[in-house]
Amino acid sequence: MDNQIKTQVEIADSTGHTTLQLTKAETMKKVVENPGSWIFANDRLLQPAELADQNWATVGAVRLVPGLVGGL
Repeated sequence: MDNQIKTQVEIADSTGHTTLQLTKAETMKKVVENPGSWIFANDRLLQPAELADQNWATVGAVRLVPGLVGGL
């Protein structure tokens, strides 16, 4: 069932962001293609495995954001 449900996926980068409508499998492929990105779903920071375990019918929008690096 999750393979037919699409959700809004925003992928942020240095030029702005791209908004796509993707299935769970397509979204997980984008996660793999963007290593180090932070993943947010339902305004919660998730690890890739946590996103894969989500009920796609209720996951809401997914955002992939470049990870922030701090330090001096």
